[in-house]
Amino acid sequence: MDMKISTMDSIPGSSIVSHKGLVSGSTVRAKHVLRDAAAFLRNMLGGEIRGYTELLNESRTQALSRMVKQAKDLGANAIVNVRFSTSSIAQGAAELYVYGTAVVVEAEGTRRSASVAHVQREANEDTPPEPEPVIIIPPLPEEE
Repeated sequence: MDMKISTMDSIPGSSIVSHKGLVSGSTVRAKHVLRDAAAFLRNMLGGEIRGYTELLNESRTQALSRMVKQAKDLGANAIVNVRFSTSSIAQGAAELYVYGTAVVVEAEGTRRSASVAHVQREANEDTPPEPEPVIIIPPLPEEE
């Protein structure tokens, strides 16, 4: 099953039919001595620090993978409102955290929509509506 992931509160072309709850994934990574040396040189000369770029990409992939597994375990097929966060854990180590809301979505049109129900009601206007049930609750006997 493919997991749909969105930073929006919905999946375009789909309707949310079930809410499964908050899901998250994280990873804690430490800097590498060789990457630090390259970063120092790049800082002096300017430019992208590819070692750190790769480290962050790997971290995002791992955190996303953990979040997706958690959502699948809940029976979800999509995650909406996805957000990333980072925090410093210790000197030279940081956590990358991703979280979102696990949901079940269906393609629009696969469920009976409100507009279809409205059209069906209009088609049945000649038929009188069924009376609503009336529930009568007798008064309680007074205590003496």
